Amino acid sequence: MDHHPHPLGGGSPAPTTATPSTAPDLELLDEIQQRVLWLATRIVDSANHDRATGDGVKVGGHQASSASLVSAMTALWFAHLDAPDRVSVKPHASPVFHAIQYLLGNLDRSYLTTLRARGGLQSYPSRTKDPDPVDFSTGSVGLGPAAPLFAAATRRYVDAHFGERPASRFVALMGDAELDEGNVWEAIADDATNGLGKVMWIVDFNRQSLDRVVPGVRIAQWTAQFAAAGWHVAEVKYGRRLRAAFARPGGEALRAWIDGMPNEHYQSLFGLPEQDLRKQFLDGAPQAVADFCAEVPDAELAALVTDLGGHDLGSLLEAFAECDAVADRPSVVFAYTVKGWGLPTAGNPRNHSALLTTPQVDALREAHGLTAETEWDPIDAASAAGRLVAERARLLTRPAAPAFTAPPVPASSGVRTGKPLSTQEAFGRVLAELSRQPELAPLLVTTAPDVATSTNLAGFINRTGVFAPTERRAWNSDPVLRWAEGPSGQHIELGISEMNLFLLLGQLGLSFDLSGQPLVPVGTVYDPFVLRGLDAFIYAVYSGSRFIVAGTPSGVTLAPEGGAHQSTITPSVGLELPNVVTLEPAFAGALDWLLCDAVGQVARGEGGAHYFRLTTRPLEQSPFDAARERLGETVLRRQVLAGAYRLVDAVEQPGAPVVRLAASGAVLPEVLAAAAELAEEGIAAHVIDVTSQDLLYAEWQRTLRSGYRAARTPDSPGALRAAFGTGRSPLVTVHDAASHSMAWLGGALGVPTVPLGVDAFGQSGTVGDLYELHDLTSGSIVNAALAALSLA
Repeated sequence: MDHHPHPLGGGSPAPTTATPSTAPDLELLDEIQQRVLWLATRIVDSANHDRATGDGVKVGGHQASSASLVSAMTALWFAHLDAPDRVSVKPHASPVFHAIQYLLGNLDRSYLTTLRARGGLQSYPSRTKDPDPVDFSTGSVGLGPAAPLFAAATRRYVDAHFGERPASRFVALMGDAELDEGNVWEAIADDATNGLGKVMWIVDFNRQSLDRVVPGVRIAQWTAQFAAAGWHVAEVKYGRRLRAAFARPGGEALRAWIDGMPNEHYQSLFGLPEQDLRKQFLDGAPQAVADFCAEVPDAELAALVTDLGGHDLGSLLEAFAECDAVADRPSVVFAYTVKGWGLPTAGNPRNHSALLTTPQVDALREAHGLTAETEWDPIDAASAAGRLVAERARLLTRPAAPAFTAPPVPASSGVRTGKPLSTQEAFGRVLAELSRQPELAPLLVTTAPDVATSTNLAGFINRTGVFAPTERRAWNSDPVLRWAEGPSGQHIELGISEMNLFLLLGQLGLSFDLSGQPLVPVGTVYDPFVLRGLDAFIYAVYSGSRFIVAGTPSGVTLAPEGGAHQSTITPSVGLELPNVVTLEPAFAGALDWLLCDAVGQVARGEGGAHYFRLTTRPLEQSPFDAARERLGETVLRRQVLAGAYRLVDAVEQPGAPVVRLAASGAVLPEVLAAAAELAEEGIAAHVIDVTSQDLLYAEWQRTLRSGYRAARTPDSPGALRAAFGTGRSPLVTVHDAASHSMAWLGGALGVPTVPLGVDAFGQSGTVGDLYELHDLTSGSIVNAALAALSLA
């Protein structure tokens, strides 16, 4: 571990090659960056001081965190990027991004005063909610940098299968504190992200976190970790003034002193009066440094010793060009910056969320040569800087997205379901059958975090192969899994990282936008470990991605594996996560219809993600076949796709008690047995197979909202009415998950309800053992039905 307590760390200085003659005029870029700095600062100031919120809650914003990236972002948009390039912006630098988009003509002036307002500029860049074009949503730190990495991996896949797209560079702007996030290191270590030479991460190395000046700088550790993962590492450390000073006699001592200075000491220099800065800087310095600095006037010393490369536009552009030249691996640039650069709060330990005062803003406006009447103006189009902005706007304009025709997807794969079958096995069979559809097959791509075979993707992989950028020789012959690896493969294998799974699924599901090619991504993961990737799952669907994921096996039905491998709350996660439809069919026929429907939606660019919660417990398929015969295939399919159908339609006798048993997934055999026992006691027990409580809940909420928003009595949801009927008989819900998950059905139906489920951690045992432990046996269901009847 790196224990160097200095602010700028070891390593080499920024490149010192001459700026190419074709590079833009650095003075014009400086003029542009000064306007970007002002606009970004004023955007936050206006939100906090000009707009009345009426609730007394601070609007906030990050003026200092934005300012540290002004130079890097100006260099990118006004001198480096091309139209096909894609960029992820550090969350707290969103005001800088919006200022740049405004100058480029991509954002109307009216939005500049709407930061963090309803319908205005979002707190952090958002693909789906911001009015200007955002490539990658950011906000949950660590995910924004990883997204372009997996987008580049997606582009490599798309190029290999559908022909090369216009060359894109995938750039991420990130804070140095984001390197504390474990998912960053999981992402760079995965084989699926190796060799992506079009990726460049720019680390805003301001050496401050949210709450403090970082007491030690881990630059040596981080550069070593990137290098070990096969990345090219560049540093933009010193500005031109400091580099020139180092080259003068005595300059080596100055550099050694700055390199060895504790970070807290270096950061304390910012904001000091000129006469005090010299004393602070030289506190404990060797005589050689004092002698060197004696030749530098007070008025120049502060600018000299705080001259960092991350605010030197020429050095930044040289580093970006250096990274472009390294085509065989990703690059990371450590840009040494000042948090709050150009502001009176520069380098202050508490400047993270600090806001400039109105007098400070007034002084800054005046220093930038602006007035209250001109402060929001773009750069004069007739000026040299204005002409450069206009030219960059033209060069960065992207062509309209091409139109795509969705392939036909059958309503059913035709998979045979005669024998007892688990939903996990059925999932693999249906997917393999769909890969035989000539127009659909090329769009299918699967991925898994080292669980492909144990989640039944083997059939698909045997047909399509595993993706690798180049052909790889197979050294072992496996009769079960023919693991052929090469550019034509359609399965992307990941290491054991659920975060990487959802990050990759998210970018595969955005390939229609970021790579100009729609795909139908399908991922599998052990259901308990969905939670380990939940942050990335949320990020993917928040960004508008479309994909299918199967969490399997699930619940305490995975009995011998023990409590650590048994999921209880994942149905609630899926139910409550926006832009996700959670599905938990019990029978293969229902899964077939649901999966084909989900594939069709993704292929057509509809909806969001589809989360299948599946098990390895084989179930007899005859009850479903009986329901199909009773209802007819058309009606049954419609009800399955709506979220529920009546698996057993009990015969009601006049005056006899009636109860409804609703269940999802693997517990249906116990529910059917309980219904038979209740029938023997003269109690009519209807059995409702809930294939997607998510779809039912969404329809219930839609009808409620349409009612109360129009001040009228809500209608009864059609899917609930079709499956549950309109009677007032009580309800028992049964689920291999937390009992709370399905308890809402009682409220929707307005009847007494007894919810059964798993409300304690499981343990190892047989399925029967675990069902008895958690009251999921037929006897427990019968008792729950009697309890529900007593409440009616």
